[in-house]
Amino acid sequence: MATDADRDEPSDEAVVQTASEAAEELIFSRYKQSIVRDYDVTAIFEDGVLEVDVYLNAPDEEDGPDPDRVADDAAIAAREAVDELFGE
Repeated sequence: MATDADRDEPSDEAVVQTASEAAEELIFSRYKQSIVRDYDVTAIFEDGVLEVDVYLNAPDEEDGPDPDRVADDAAIAAREAVDELFGE
């Protein structure tokens, strides 16, 4: 039987969508879309556990952002967005 708390929880799809959008938003706040060669955001939400993996293929320019750092920051942004979704 579902409780009121269960009904207030976002769906798994909403969690995954929120995480993916936040990661993409962060990537493209640091890089122009035309510079990014390839990227992939994988978000999985099962049994209340969120897993986020971000792959980013972007130029590693001396005066530009570090692609590995941007990928890590994108994963963190995804987790933070989901925390906000749950009101934490």
